[in-house]
Amino acid sequence: MNRETFSSSFIRKIISHYLKYDKENPFIFIAAILAFLGIAAGVMVLMLAMGIMNGTQKEFEKKLFVMNYPMTIVSFIPNTLNDNFIASLQNKFPELKFSPYYSTQVICKNDTIVQGSLLYGVNFEKESSINPIFAASKSTADIPFKAVIGDGLASDMNISTGNKITLYFSEQQAIGFTTMPLQKRFMVDGVFKSGLKVYDKAIIYTTLEAFETLLDRQKGVYDGVHIFAKDPMKSIKEIEPLLPEGIIIEGWWQQNGNFFAAMEMEKKALFLVLLLIILVASLNIISSLLMTVMSRRNEIALMRTLGATKAEIRAIFFRLGLIIGVAGVATGTILGLAGKWVLQTFDIITLPEDVYGTTKLPIDMTFGDYGMIVLGTCIIILISSLYPAKKASETNPLTALRNE
Repeated sequence: MNRETFSSSFIRKIISHYLKYDKENPFIFIAAILAFLGIAAGVMVLMLAMGIMNGTQKEFEKKLFVMNYPMTIVSFIPNTLNDNFIASLQNKFPELKFSPYYSTQVICKNDTIVQGSLLYGVNFEKESSINPIFAASKSTADIPFKAVIGDGLASDMNISTGNKITLYFSEQQAIGFTTMPLQKRFMVDGVFKSGLKVYDKAIIYTTLEAFETLLDRQKGVYDGVHIFAKDPMKSIKEIEPLLPEGIIIEGWWQQNGNFFAAMEMEKKALFLVLLLIILVASLNIISSLLMTVMSRRNEIALMRTLGATKAEIRAIFFRLGLIIGVAGVATGTILGLAGKWVLQTFDIITLPEDVYGTTKLPIDMTFGDYGMIVLGTCIIILISSLYPAKKASETNPLTALRNE
């Protein structure tokens, strides 16, 4: 039998022996179990925490993606954003969907209730093709002065489909010898619900014809265009060079950049803080291995005198630490997946919908985050196993046996 085969067999037998419960030194086994449980708990908590952060972020993205649209073109120069320009973009990008709009701020009034809102004038058919939330309102009335309002606004104004709502505009109209803000009663023809009350309270949709009639807007010349694209980050780079001066294009991620940057920072901070759980658990690996080294000094010295090399002694204790750590990672992964299934299957935690956009706890664990958890944990385990292994290999056989 060659030396390499002997070394591997020898190391495996000693490791198997050291992993067993020792009645004379029970605290060593207990410390190893605590290290194992600490790493398992740390990995499980990290998986669930990162999954919740990802799920919450994607839930917000889904809501904001719909209400902010993948891309939006805005004009700052009059008469530049017209039907001809939109048609030219449609010809160059047939896979995209365009919905031009007018916009203005209005004050809503119903009985004694008053609230400010943002009014959009849109083509209902085109808007429904790019906005499933709007399409779900099922507006069908064939009249120009109809409105689709959010669920939050409908609740606050105590109004429902088929009722009338009065809108006040900033434009003035002549009344006798004086002027008053322009006002018009609209029939509520639909109610949409995005899941985010900020949008449901603030946005109202009406027809293009209402804007052109009430506010004397030029037909075919718009304030902006909502655009749907499957890959907006790619499409925005293709459209941007084609835009003339005075027209800009923004993606939904740019309109909410600060919000998602803050969420990403919170996610990184949470990862580092929770990684401390694993760091603390790794101290148990160090203490467990060091106690094993101290209690097995005579055995280590005997193995050295029988021909075991420093490398073999170092490998024994290094692999002991790895076994404890890897077992903790594997168990933590199983517990994390089980915890994810439980939270997704049962309504253990209920969220306020007006804050988070959903009542269920969203969890979405990505391979990238799991890879970072495993990588960070393995680095801590490797570092924790090095020092005890080094100390074990430096045991002097003469000193140890002389003190026996």
